[in-house]
Amino acid sequence: MEPKWLDWAKQLQSIAQAGLTYSKDVYDLERFELIRNISVDILAHHTDTDRPVIKDLFAGETGYATPKVDIRAVVFMDDKILMVRENTDGNWALPGGWADIGHAPSEVAVKEVKEESGFNVKPIKVLAVTDKKCHPHPPSAFHVYKIFIQCEIIGGQPAKGIETSEVKFFAENELPPLSTARNTNTQIEMAFKYLKNPHEAVYFD
Repeated sequence: MEPKWLDWAKQLQSIAQAGLTYSKDVYDLERFELIRNISVDILAHHTDTDRPVIKDLFAGETGYATPKVDIRAVVFMDDKILMVRENTDGNWALPGGWADIGHAPSEVAVKEVKEESGFNVKPIKVLAVTDKKCHPHPPSAFHVYKIFIQCEIIGGQPAKGIETSEVKFFAENELPPLSTARNTNTQIEMAFKYLKNPHEAVYFD
């Protein structure tokens, strides 16, 4: 579970964002901006991120606050799972990224696998829908839902992408250091559980 200070900061940010979007009274807008600043102060105090960076991050969000959606593709070959090495931290993740406006979740999974690994895939089924706060990810300023979609390779060749430096398949007992902001050991273990038992029910938080 995420730390309480992070939960409070995100709730304050959500209240402030909605208030700044829908309020018309100048004094209310002032109060909601103050609430947003408090949430920024909390995050700046507990993280290594500079306050202006956090404020810009929040200021870019408008409208009613809703969770962001991260799509992760689960691809197996010869009982090994496809992973890519992320340029940002040098660790490994399932191919994936933020959901794109105008794309269905399955289309995002196919696109991300192609861009990050070089393989062409077709989506097979949803394995899990998780809430990032319920799993041992590092703290995140945003509330994130993660959708894991199993895909099958239909073509292509392994090739690194703009955001990835290496493509490789791993057995369950030889997993590399993981990019835990993107996926955790327990989530990879869950993926292998579906490989062993294809009829396992969809997991959701």
